[in-house]
Amino acid sequence: CVGGRSKVANLYLREVDGQVRRLTNDQDHNWCPTVLNNGRILYLRWEYADIAHAFYRLLFHCGPDGSAQMEYYGSNSFWPASLFYARPIPNHPTKVVAVAGGHHDAPRQGELLILDPALGRHEAEGVVRRIPDDGKEVKPVILDGLVSAIWPRFLHPWPLNEHYFLVSCKPSIDALWGIYLVDVFNNFVLIHEEADWAFLEPVPWREIPRQPVVPDKVDFNGTEARVMLTDVYQGPGLAGVPRGTVKALRLIGYTYTFHELGCEPDRVGLDGPWDVKRIIGTVPVDEDGSAHFTVPAHTPIALQPLDEDGKAVALMRSWLTAMPGETLSCTGCHEAQNTLGDYDGIRQAFQREPSTIRPWYGAARGFSFDREVQPVLDAYCIRCHDGKDFEDGTVNFDLTARSTKKIPSAFQMYFSPSYMALRPWVNAPTLESDAHMLTPRDFHADTSTLVQLLRDDHYGVQLSDEAWDRIITWIDLNAPFHGTWQEVAEAGQNATKIAAAKHGAQRRRELHHRYAGMDVDEEEIPPTAEIAAPEDLADRLHCVPRDFAEDTERALKDTAKETLIERVNLAEGVDLELVFVDAGEFQMGADRGYTNEGPALSVSIEEPFLMGKFEITNEQYRCFDPGHDSGLETGEAYQFGDDERGHTLNRPEQPVVRVSWEQAMRFCEWLTAHTGRSFRLPTEEEWEYTCRAGTTTPLWYGTLDSEFSTSANFSDATHHTVYYPHVPTAIPPWRPADTRFDDTWRVSAAVGSFRPNPWGFHDMHGNVAEWTASSYGSDQAKVVRGGSWRDCPKRGRSAFRNHFDASQCVHDVGFRVVCAP
Repeated sequence: CVGGRSKVANLYLREVDGQVRRLTNDQDHNWCPTVLNNGRILYLRWEYADIAHAFYRLLFHCGPDGSAQMEYYGSNSFWPASLFYARPIPNHPTKVVAVAGGHHDAPRQGELLILDPALGRHEAEGVVRRIPDDGKEVKPVILDGLVSAIWPRFLHPWPLNEHYFLVSCKPSIDALWGIYLVDVFNNFVLIHEEADWAFLEPVPWREIPRQPVVPDKVDFNGTEARVMLTDVYQGPGLAGVPRGTVKALRLIGYTYTFHELGCEPDRVGLDGPWDVKRIIGTVPVDEDGSAHFTVPAHTPIALQPLDEDGKAVALMRSWLTAMPGETLSCTGCHEAQNTLGDYDGIRQAFQREPSTIRPWYGAARGFSFDREVQPVLDAYCIRCHDGKDFEDGTVNFDLTARSTKKIPSAFQMYFSPSYMALRPWVNAPTLESDAHMLTPRDFHADTSTLVQLLRDDHYGVQLSDEAWDRIITWIDLNAPFHGTWQEVAEAGQNATKIAAAKHGAQRRRELHHRYAGMDVDEEEIPPTAEIAAPEDLADRLHCVPRDFAEDTERALKDTAKETLIERVNLAEGVDLELVFVDAGEFQMGADRGYTNEGPALSVSIEEPFLMGKFEITNEQYRCFDPGHDSGLETGEAYQFGDDERGHTLNRPEQPVVRVSWEQAMRFCEWLTAHTGRSFRLPTEEEWEYTCRAGTTTPLWYGTLDSEFSTSANFSDATHHTVYYPHVPTAIPPWRPADTRFDDTWRVSAAVGSFRPNPWGFHDMHGNVAEWTASSYGSDQAKVVRGGSWRDCPKRGRSAFRNHFDASQCVHDVGFRVVCAP
């Protein structure tokens, strides 16, 4: 942060013979190391890995040799933002006392808390007591200035036992910093204070028990470690992901920035990531979810579980670091440390030698858009996307290889035109995604419009496996542009920063070799990938833009019907409105749309049915699943408070999202049992028939050029606007949008906010996309219709078809129901 002006300290071990060894390899500061009662080391670790950095100073612990580095308290939490000066309470196996504070706040000062991770490690789960105790429950809040208005404030607690603590305290804004004896009974006894002085860091002069000696588990002369993963499906990290989905793990390294070259103003990519991402390779996952593999020691590594297409099922926005010779083990994916895993027998992967890392098209290296992705564009895309507008006047993308240029921003961002053209079509976690655990597959590559376009026949383009792998890996790494910090500096042509990058890389390599025994040039620039285009590509390509037009003979005024509504009670004060739809015929699909929409066919709806007037809301869904969380859409740039965390999708009147097709079907089963009537999802024929409501235009209200601000919640001027009040010009508007119109909604609107179609149904276009009962190519893939607030009208037309895995919860996909009259 702060432009790289701060020097960062990690943990080192000084042996009695004077030898110094590096223990941690972390992105930012390690603070306040102390020895726990079991002989392990407790310390504070600050993380910036594509997550809300202002709230992410976590308590970690490790062996005295650096082995088994793991969370002690606060992972996936907004509260507390920091826990300084934590110390173990004597004679207790897990309790600690610490000072809880904010970020841009009173520096390292705060409330005095007693925590016990045995009770829980998330948010306020482990709070035993706050001192003084006002009798109120300690509730986690998302606030940068967490203690700016709170008194008393504390520093440097020293626990005498479970009840009494020596501490530096400033009781009020006008008081002095003095030494106090405080207790859990709300007593404050002043021991000493003096005018014009602050008295800090009290230490009792007394004999204390010596902690046990923890034997070394590392070989400081080695360069590798091994990892044993019991079951990747254990824990909430992959909740709902079917067994057998994960085939491999992708290993990603981080290259942290150098002194005087901060990643705050000098961006690796547009709205993320924070650091240069290094692609290391992949290792296999066995059928039972186990994995056993070697990793380079002293290397911060993130693991990404991959499906059979090589797409990340979850994103690890943190890192593990193994010491040389160590065997690092974990039960699953974000499994609770306070629980035991549920598995039988010896794991398959543990019955063999550890797998070695399979390189990713060459040696480990920083991932660069120009070197890894641009060759794919050169091979497959620039025959059409050469920047020259089409004959009909349609604006064309320019995906040709060109030099970087400065992007309009308050910060120093230099990217290529092709990167800027492609990046808006990628769904990525941005610079700082939510501190809470992400829903599995929330940023799965299939949620990116770019992938959806290419997989479903984009003008005859058929990518090779390697070309697909490069595109997908780029998306999974949070869409970076630069692959080394030297390239970041050179792009801005700033001599001082170029020198800082060069010196920083040289000095880091020297020190890493001296204190960790590792010799790795993280800034090495490998050759650019060579991707050959298929010989028949020119014959298969057809670079004529689709016009998405349809027959317009039947206008709106010809299709209106009387709306017959039936209400079904779900709970007290919660009803479901259903609208009658008669049998009939219609023209389904579009000949001049996307390939999977045609050919247009005459379809008969043989039986009448009732369909939900609105999409199922959060309030209605919670009658079935009270704990469901639709979450939010991540905000832009930094997160310094709840208002910048993102845009809520969780209000009762908003349509439910992040429900899989399977969960939607279970809701229908519950609704059937609750009412005695047979509920289900609509087929895509029923859905399109109802959406069109007798019209034959691309959208029931008109064409792609029709004003939609009162008819549909699509991506518009509001959605295009970047919301970041701290630095409004931090990021240029970049999301794809039809800025001619403004429906005023940033995300999903309350159902019924837009006018109904001629048959009385709301939000058939936009708001949230909707699951249907129909399969797409296989039973596991299910058709989704209607588009969402993230889509332009073209991708929300009556004929538009999308699809996702039936078990996948998607951030902008919900559903509505049907039943027999």
